[in-house]
Amino acid sequence: MIPSTEPRVADMRLDRRALRAERARVDWWRRLVRARLDLAVARAANPQPLGENIAFQLPLEVGLDVPRPGELADVLVGPGPAEEVARLKELRALDARLARYQSGVEEALALATERLITRLATDPDAHRTALDEPVGRG
Repeated sequence: MIPSTEPRVADMRLDRRALRAERARVDWWRRLVRARLDLAVARAANPQPLGENIAFQLPLEVGLDVPRPGELADVLVGPGPAEEVARLKELRALDARLARYQSGVEEALALATERLITRLATDPDAHRTALDEPVGRG
Protein backbone atom coordinates (compact mmCIF):
# COMPACT_ATOMS: atom_id res chain seq x y z
CA MET A 1 0.00 0.00 0.00
CA ILE A 2 1.22 3.50 -0.82
CA PRO A 3 1.74 5.78 2.20
CA SER A 4 -0.62 8.76 2.04
CA THR A 5 2.36 11.14 1.99
CA GLU A 6 3.69 9.63 -1.24
CA PRO A 7 2.52 11.29 -4.45
CA ARG A 8 0.46 9.15 -6.77
CA VAL A 9 2.18 7.85 -9.89
CA ALA A 10 -0.52 9.44 -12.04
CA ASP A 11 0.17 12.82 -10.41
CA MET A 12 3.89 12.38 -10.93
CA ARG A 13 3.26 11.70 -14.60
CA LEU A 14 1.05 14.78 -14.85
CA ASP A 15 3.85 16.85 -13.28
CA ARG A 16 6.29 15.56 -15.88
CA ARG A 17 3.84 16.28 -18.71
CA ALA A 18 3.36 19.85 -17.47
CA LEU A 19 7.12 20.37 -17.11
CA ARG A 20 7.77 19.01 -20.61
CA ALA A 21 5.15 21.40 -22.02
CA GLU A 22 6.70 24.32 -20.14
CA ARG A 23 10.15 23.36 -21.43
CA ALA A 24 8.77 23.43 -24.99
CA ARG A 25 7.21 26.88 -24.42
CA VAL A 26 10.37 28.42 -22.99
CA ASP A 27 12.41 26.89 -25.81
CA TRP A 28 10.04 28.50 -28.32
CA TRP A 29 10.35 31.92 -26.63
CA ARG A 30 14.13 31.66 -26.54
CA ARG A 31 14.17 30.93 -30.29
CA LEU A 32 11.96 33.98 -30.89
CA VAL A 33 14.16 36.26 -28.77
CA ARG A 34 17.34 35.00 -30.46
CA ALA A 35 15.74 35.50 -33.88
CA ARG A 36 14.86 39.05 -32.84
CA LEU A 37 18.45 39.55 -31.72
CA ASP A 38 19.69 38.33 -35.08
CA LEU A 39 17.35 40.75 -36.86
CA ALA A 40 18.45 43.64 -34.65
CA VAL A 41 22.11 42.94 -35.38
CA ALA A 42 21.44 42.51 -39.11
CA ARG A 43 19.50 45.76 -39.24
CA ALA A 44 22.27 47.64 -37.43
CA ALA A 45 25.05 46.03 -39.50
CA ASN A 46 23.26 46.53 -42.83
CA PRO A 47 24.52 43.40 -44.60
CA GLN A 48 26.02 43.72 -48.06
CA PRO A 49 23.91 42.81 -51.11
CA LEU A 50 24.37 39.40 -52.67
CA GLY A 51 26.05 38.69 -55.98
CA GLU A 52 27.67 42.08 -56.70
CA ASN A 53 31.31 40.97 -56.57
CA ILE A 54 30.93 37.52 -58.09
CA ALA A 55 28.31 37.93 -60.80
CA PHE A 56 30.68 36.81 -63.56
CA GLN A 57 31.95 33.80 -61.63
CA LEU A 58 28.48 32.28 -61.36
CA PRO A 59 26.61 30.38 -64.04
CA LEU A 60 23.98 32.60 -65.65
CA GLU A 61 21.03 30.59 -64.30
CA VAL A 62 22.37 30.96 -60.75
CA GLY A 63 22.98 34.68 -61.16
CA LEU A 64 19.40 35.21 -62.31
CA ASP A 65 18.12 33.86 -58.98
CA VAL A 66 19.97 36.32 -56.76
CA PRO A 67 17.49 38.53 -54.88
CA ARG A 68 17.82 42.26 -55.52
CA PRO A 69 19.11 44.47 -52.67
CA GLY A 70 15.66 46.01 -52.15
CA GLU A 71 14.05 42.60 -51.75
CA LEU A 72 16.58 41.67 -49.08
CA ALA A 73 16.32 45.05 -47.34
CA ASP A 74 12.55 44.56 -47.02
CA VAL A 75 13.25 41.58 -44.74
CA LEU A 76 14.96 43.94 -42.29
CA VAL A 77 12.28 46.62 -42.24
CA GLY A 78 11.81 47.93 -38.74
CA PRO A 79 13.17 50.65 -36.51
CA GLY A 80 16.36 52.40 -37.53
CA PRO A 81 19.82 51.03 -36.72
CA ALA A 82 20.25 53.25 -33.64
CA GLU A 83 17.04 51.90 -32.10
CA GLU A 84 18.08 48.33 -32.91
CA VAL A 85 21.47 48.77 -31.24
CA ALA A 86 19.74 50.21 -28.17
CA ARG A 87 17.54 47.09 -27.94
CA LEU A 88 20.46 44.65 -28.09
CA LYS A 89 21.20 44.95 -24.38
CA GLU A 90 17.52 44.49 -23.50
CA LEU A 91 17.16 41.47 -25.80
CA ARG A 92 20.34 39.84 -24.48
CA ALA A 93 19.16 40.36 -20.89
CA LEU A 94 15.79 38.81 -21.77
CA ASP A 95 17.51 35.84 -23.39
CA ALA A 96 19.70 35.38 -20.31
CA ARG A 97 16.62 35.39 -18.06
CA LEU A 98 14.90 32.90 -20.34
CA ALA A 99 18.03 30.72 -20.28
CA ARG A 100 18.03 30.69 -16.46
CA TYR A 101 14.32 29.88 -16.40
CA GLN A 102 14.79 27.14 -19.00
CA SER A 103 17.57 25.64 -16.91
CA GLY A 104 15.31 25.64 -13.84
CA VAL A 105 12.48 23.96 -15.77
CA GLU A 106 14.88 21.32 -17.10
CA GLU A 107 16.22 20.67 -13.58
CA ALA A 108 12.66 20.35 -12.24
CA LEU A 109 11.81 17.94 -15.06
CA ALA A 110 14.91 15.85 -14.34
CA LEU A 111 14.01 15.75 -10.63
CA ALA A 112 10.40 14.79 -11.39
CA THR A 113 11.63 12.05 -13.71
CA GLU A 114 14.06 10.76 -11.08
CA ARG A 115 11.30 10.73 -8.43
CA LEU A 116 9.00 8.78 -10.75
CA ILE A 117 11.71 6.28 -11.63
CA THR A 118 12.66 5.85 -7.98
CA ARG A 119 9.03 5.38 -7.03
CA LEU A 120 8.45 2.76 -9.69
CA ALA A 121 11.73 1.02 -8.81
CA THR A 122 10.93 0.83 -5.10
CA ASP A 123 7.24 -0.01 -5.59
CA PRO A 124 6.92 -2.10 -8.76
CA ASP A 125 3.16 -2.44 -8.25
CA ALA A 126 2.73 1.35 -8.33
CA HIS A 127 2.29 1.38 -12.10
CA ARG A 128 -0.64 -1.03 -11.81
CA THR A 129 -2.19 1.06 -9.07
CA ALA A 130 -1.72 4.14 -11.26
CA LEU A 131 -3.90 2.60 -13.95
CA ASP A 132 -6.78 2.40 -11.50
CA GLU A 133 -6.27 5.94 -10.16
CA PRO A 134 -8.39 8.75 -11.58
CA VAL A 135 -6.48 11.26 -13.68
CA GLY A 136 -5.69 14.51 -11.91
CA ARG A 137 -4.84 15.56 -8.42
CA GLY A 138 -6.83 14.09 -5.60
